[in-house]
Amino acid sequence: MSLYVDDPTRLGTTRLADGRVLGWAEWGPRDGLPVLLSPGAATSRWLGIGAGAVETEGVRLVSVDRPGLGVSTPAPDRTFADFVDDVSELTGLLGLGPLPAMLGNSQGAPFALACAAAGVVSALTLVSPADEVADPEVAAALPDDLRGLVARVAEDPAGAEKVFAGFDADTMRRMVLAGSPACDLAVYEDPGFAAAYGRALDEAFCQGAAAGYARDTVLAMGRWPIDLGAITVPVEVWYGEEDVSHAPDLGRRLVSRIPGARRTVVPGVGGALLWATAEPILASLAETVRPDEPVERDWREEQARRRTVRGRRPGAAQGGGRG
Repeated sequence: MSLYVDDPTRLGTTRLADGRVLGWAEWGPRDGLPVLLSPGAATSRWLGIGAGAVETEGVRLVSVDRPGLGVSTPAPDRTFADFVDDVSELTGLLGLGPLPAMLGNSQGAPFALACAAAGVVSALTLVSPADEVADPEVAAALPDDLRGLVARVAEDPAGAEKVFAGFDADTMRRMVLAGSPACDLAVYEDPGFAAAYGRALDEAFCQGAAAGYARDTVLAMGRWPIDLGAITVPVEVWYGEEDVSHAPDLGRRLVSRIPGARRTVVPGVGGALLWATAEPILASLAETVRPDEPVERDWREEQARRRTVRGRRPGAAQGGGRG
């Protein structure tokens, strides 16, 4: 058992109209508020969010393996628009409609933004979202090695995809740990979390990186053909103050491009925010969707209220702010 993550309650696969299969995992009550999870890079359906959060908020969380990850059928040359179509069809087949909310983490963020722009979700929360690194204003602030990789994706996307196809679960695990601050390592090295994350990575790469991760990464690191200004659903964006991996400005520019979006920065945690501070994040999303809830609960009050459960986690009961 882990303080940071629970095993899925239900696992399954669903066949789409074109014959492909999408893998998914669920947490929470079947009759709970439907929330789709677009997970981070090379992460399969096995890794959910912070332990106990879905039960506390009465949420039915459904994590979906993008094509080629985990048990989902590969779809070579797929696009963001293809993912939107998959989500729309899966929503109906799993009875999540008419419009579920969505949670996008890390590299899953642009896929979630595509769904919001297309109007197939009712609300969106992004946690530690990867920014559009190919945007010239963002690229200018990147470290030299990452800026060079972004340039390579732009110049030769097929060649870059072949490079990413050489990654595996161990490479990804080492890369994440090497780039993480101490506050995040407290999460990642928790035995229960490490086991769950390792299982999620192993399953994500079970068909090889070329099947899913490589295509995901080329899409995420290229220019996004997504009209962020056309998004009309509520959007919240959360970053850990110690996050050094996902956006050089902790999402200020990203939020400025999305009408009405709100940004919250949580101190004492970095890219592990989704697992270290899950409950107030999910509570805020649930309140946005449920008309009978208060307009807003201060996330700091939520952390204080749940201190007995969350006291050992980074970011618990600390101050922060919205921007």
